[in-house]
Amino acid sequence: MRQEETELTKVLLVGADTGEELDFDHSMKELASLAEAAGKQVVGVIVQRMEAINKALYIGTGKVAEVKEYAAMTEAEEIVFDNALSPSQIRNLGDELELPILDRTNLILDIFAIRAKTREAKLQVETARLQYMLPRLVGMRENLSRQGGTGGSMSNKGAGETKLELDRRKIEHRISELKKELTEVAGNRRTMRKKREESRTPQVALVGYTNAGKSTILNKLVERYGEGREKTVLEKDMLFATLDTSVRSIRTEDNRPFFLTDTVGFIHKLPHGLVKSFRSTLEEIRYADLLVHVVDFSDEYYKQQIEVTEETLKELGAGDIPRIVVYNKADLCQPERIPRKCGAQIYLSASLGVGLQELVEMIQEAVYADRLETEFLFPYDKGAVMSYFMENATVLEQEYLEEGVRLKVSCHKNDAEKYAAYAF
Repeated sequence: MRQEETELTKVLLVGADTGEELDFDHSMKELASLAEAAGKQVVGVIVQRMEAINKALYIGTGKVAEVKEYAAMTEAEEIVFDNALSPSQIRNLGDELELPILDRTNLILDIFAIRAKTREAKLQVETARLQYMLPRLVGMRENLSRQGGTGGSMSNKGAGETKLELDRRKIEHRISELKKELTEVAGNRRTMRKKREESRTPQVALVGYTNAGKSTILNKLVERYGEGREKTVLEKDMLFATLDTSVRSIRTEDNRPFFLTDTVGFIHKLPHGLVKSFRSTLEEIRYADLLVHVVDFSDEYYKQQIEVTEETLKELGAGDIPRIVVYNKADLCQPERIPRKCGAQIYLSASLGVGLQELVEMIQEAVYADRLETEFLFPYDKGAVMSYFMENATVLEQEYLEEGVRLKVSCHKNDAEKYAAYAF
């Protein structure tokens, strides 16, 4: 491969600290991680402390000149701002800096576009990107002209406005098409979810900040109790390593199975449009019987990450679902004290496989709390009903009698009530 094909785009990061954000320095570090995850090379960081955001340029005019000078010195090819920029700010900054302007939302959308693998994820990401572009067409068109060059001439204003209107119509039409496709995909997802609900098998969702270790936990449990190595998902030490919502069946020897769902990770300042586009996928969280909130305990900002996750769950309407909090990667700071349980919390190491058995037991205790032990006597001509209990309950005893089959089971209380006529 030629050298120029492997070179990363050089970017300069810019942030404005108004004092409103408690962890501004962390936000800038996270912006750098996002830039790297998007395949860019950070060549510098410029921060301005100010009382209020400049409505026209986001930062002050003097700082804009400093950014332009530093960008030239470092040969930066793009300027990336920590917060979402308005259409006019993108346009004005582009005019002043004469370089493509991106914001935090841009970076996250770029990462999602790179990571999207399934048809659903690709549709969701494209929808979010087009919805982001629509109000910013003017500024983004000028950004593109800076990247590709204008040929040294100015286009006719009227023709430009006509082209802009055509672009807007094309984007609106494409968004409409995407929404129709997503409605179809969402329908398929609802059908699959309904089948899982009808099986009465508890549904558990892994949630948490990006790169906390959700996919690692899913894979370890799938390998131990699930559907085999081929059913594992991508896991990498990077932001948003996987976007696709994966559902796997976890079945232990005591026949107390549950479905485990791995969901897209959350992040500080997650674009609202992205949450909206991924709502059908994230609905898996809302229908879960239990949430397993995975936290990167080794990250010094883990408390803030917990807050971001809790806020996002509330936005999704999942704030009241019972949960277990998993402090993952605890081996990096408390190796001698894992696994350790404390109420509905557990400290473990998914990568080392330490504490996973205890986690499964906690999950089972939580999702099977509304189960009870009871006995039934099923006549031999009621084989379908008996088969239902064999598949959806824990069979403790089985005895063949003259009048039918006696089963002692641990089952959902709703099933016990529904089939009370067969009680022994």
